[in-house]
Amino acid sequence: MSERASKETVPGAGAPSAPPPANARAGAFSRLTRSRPTRPGEVYGVPGQGDAFWLSLGSIAFIIFLWWLVTFLGWVKPLFVPSPGAIIAKFVDVWQNGFTNTSFVEHVWISTARVFGAFLLACVVGIPLGIAMGMSPTVRGIFDPPIEFYRPIPPLAYLPLMIIWFGIGETSKVLLIFLSVFAPVALGSRSGVRSAAIEQIHAAYSFGATRWQVMRHVILPSALPEILTAMRIGIGFGWTTLVAAEMVAATKGLGYMVLSASQFLQTSTVIMGIVVIAAIAYAFDLLMRFVERKVVPWKGRM
Repeated sequence: MSERASKETVPGAGAPSAPPPANARAGAFSRLTRSRPTRPGEVYGVPGQGDAFWLSLGSIAFIIFLWWLVTFLGWVKPLFVPSPGAIIAKFVDVWQNGFTNTSFVEHVWISTARVFGAFLLACVVGIPLGIAMGMSPTVRGIFDPPIEFYRPIPPLAYLPLMIIWFGIGETSKVLLIFLSVFAPVALGSRSGVRSAAIEQIHAAYSFGATRWQVMRHVILPSALPEILTAMRIGIGFGWTTLVAAEMVAATKGLGYMVLSASQFLQTSTVIMGIVVIAAIAYAFDLLMRFVERKVVPWKGRM
């Protein structure tokens, strides 16, 4: 009798325990997620940004040490691979005395203006066009074939056409760099638009959103990570095309400096110019990564 009474006074006694309520499960999940690392790259034991920075620094130091060791032991002649000290000395010399009667800062400024001018033009034209290609089958059918046709062609292949059509001035150089940047930016923007979840778009329309509001609040935030990645890839193609753009009738610029020095076997000047181009491109890439962390902080998070 007492056992029966106890079962009646204590609901659920002797029966399988009921599942916890939804709010309790949500609280447990939130505590679980708070206990995980929240910084990018620190999920499930993957090194974080601080560890990655020191690994990158160590990798660069190892490469420079290996370079110095090879030249110090004389395994390679200085004509082919000068020592790091020779590169630094050449950099100081060009910084102080210039190259071909032009200061080093002017060479850097001319090349940077060409690349970033073409890059900004490619972004202004390519991003809206890519978004339109992603949203409209008609626009995609019109512009996709010509972009995909010229995209695999190396810039040196249509450099003669640029010279024939636009001469040997700045227009042909900037246009050549523009074409190398435009394709990845436009195609990346198109791919980003198509990555937007159709459920979110339908939900926005069901709440009465206009087409502009859907693009502004749903499609564009979903496409931003791929658009920024496409911009990083595009600027890399721009710096790659710089040397080709400055091959013809150029008297200033880093590409001109590299090509002119190679004709006189000034290997230290060639490597110094390559290092400067790489340093500028890498600095811009770091800037784009910072912009990504601020504009799309959810990218790469779990």
